[in-house]
Amino acid sequence: MIIEAKNITKGFGKLEVLKGVDFQADKAEVVSIVGASGAGKTTLLQILGTLSTPDGGSLAINGTDVLSLKGDALAAFRCKNIGFVFQAHHLLPEFTAEENVMIPAMIGGASQKEAKAKAKQLLEKVGLANRGSHKPSELSGGEQQRVAIARALVNEPAVLFADEPTGNLDSATKQEIHRLLFELRDSLGQTIVIVTHDPELAALCDRCLTMKDGQFI
Repeated sequence: MIIEAKNITKGFGKLEVLKGVDFQADKAEVVSIVGASGAGKTTLLQILGTLSTPDGGSLAINGTDVLSLKGDALAAFRCKNIGFVFQAHHLLPEFTAEENVMIPAMIGGASQKEAKAKAKQLLEKVGLANRGSHKPSELSGGEQQRVAIARALVNEPAVLFADEPTGNLDSATKQEIHRLLFELRDSLGQTIVIVTHDPELAALCDRCLTMKDGQFI
């Protein structure tokens, strides 16, 4: 089991957003989480991805009790074990595609040479071998999302979390990104957890969980 969350609760003031959620995912499994806006999907994803702390419950990722980690130890764990892809690409505009992919590797302790080699390899894997020297403004939305996916994978994380990864893309580009995510899972063995409103993407996943009012139904 790569992810094991039990009885996760989270509230904001009097609003109870997550009401005792259990979630598990195996190695190389692709799980989608669907549901109406406000159901708690993104809050759960942020907790599973260690970006937010639950009010209660337990969470183990790759065998580590992540809720016991704080500060630098948590940041180091996240850098090594978790990758994120968001609806907005969050690429740094002043850097090239290759440099954007290199940055997390260098933060994770890789030398510039190692980071460059990894970035080149991943950009090739996501079909952007010839676009590494381009800045984000010179890339299409689909290409920017491919760079974001390569960046998320550069430290070979155990888990990739994706929040509406194709939400801003046209239908043809969406299908390319869907295919890419599953090709990467097959070749790299990542566990992928996707929050989506896209029924087509949800249907492609190994499992689809529906959330309503802070619980799975």
